[in-house]
Amino acid sequence: MPPELRARIEASRPQLIKRARDEYGVDLHIGPFGINSRLALVAHKYAEAQGKGEAFHKAVMQAYWQQAKSIDDKAVLLDIAAQVGLPIDQFEEALSNPVFEDEVTADIDQAYEYGINAVPSMVFNNKYLLSGALPYSQLKQVVEQIQQKEGAA
Repeated sequence: MPPELRARIEASRPQLIKRARDEYGVDLHIGPFGINSRLALVAHKYAEAQGKGEAFHKAVMQAYWQQAKSIDDKAVLLDIAAQVGLPIDQFEEALSNPVFEDEVTADIDQAYEYGINAVPSMVFNNKYLLSGALPYSQLKQVVEQIQQKEGAA
């Protein structure tokens, strides 16, 4: 990542923290910047296969955004897996399972096909792409516009 982009992102963190607190009532304690979240994505694929995907995702997001944990740390992921009731021995094996690796790669490839190059990004109705962190009021407005347009189509 270019140093100027990293500096801009880091400089915007106080505003992000304030927005989260003021608009959503959430206190952020953000994890380390610049980590590689691929292992967490692989872990999530396993959790989904076990019917625990939503709980695992929520716990990973909370660990990173509210508990300042490094979600590229295998020990952190093992703790999260235990929290959501995943069998630790199978979870550890799944982290190096090529099937889950391939599923993550397929998701990333699909994101590029959609033109996604920012986090967060949201796709509505498989044809409307929103990129970047937007305030709730703007997201709501966009969803309402899509609903009106799709309802009229």
